[in-house]
Amino acid sequence: MKLPVHDAAGKEVESIEVDDAVFGIDPNGPVVHQAFVATMANRRAGTASTKGRGEVQGSTVKIRRQKGTGRSRQGSIRAPQHRHGGIVFGPKPRDYDKALPKRMRRLAIRSVLSAKAADGSLRVVNDLGLSAPSTKAMAAALKALGFERSVLVVTGEADATAKASASNLEKVTLLPAAYLNVGDMLGSQGLLMTVDAVRSAEALWGGERANKRVVAKAEA
Repeated sequence: MKLPVHDAAGKEVESIEVDDAVFGIDPNGPVVHQAFVATMANRRAGTASTKGRGEVQGSTVKIRRQKGTGRSRQGSIRAPQHRHGGIVFGPKPRDYDKALPKRMRRLAIRSVLSAKAADGSLRVVNDLGLSAPSTKAMAAALKALGFERSVLVVTGEADATAKASASNLEKVTLLPAAYLNVGDMLGSQGLLMTVDAVRSAEALWGGERANKRVVAKAEA
């Protein structure tokens, strides 16, 4: 399939042939859902911690004798029913990571890329037009390309200039292609990829045609 390529001013300048195995498959919804859940779970810190009755400060002496007072039976002041007592079944530091097979992760990324390409929320740009860090220039480029809400900008390699330009823009996330993930793609309304990012995505998750293109480029 072919995708139109725009410049930083929003004008269509050419079209490029892309790998159908990455940008033209039928999205697999269940796999995308599993990948999204795993991505969100892996981002959890898991550092919440509470103290049980054996960890809070306080005396362990029995408050009053067991029988004969006509009142309730009570033990230590550390018991959870007392103020400043321990927490019952409270959270403890734990690992929320979820493992996902490599083939499922790859399929989920290809599914989201294909869905974005199909519904028109994917834009390809030949160059961001940033010779120096400029929030104003980045905002103007995104507006010219039709992004009015949240957007994920993907570059071929880590780009310090683009990162500095986008850091102060609300709801704009920037990633190199190698760090593309389902969570960030689904969390953004739009997806903007440079031509280099498209080729990197094909090399990472594409079929035989993309692999041949990468080999030919390396040999040239």
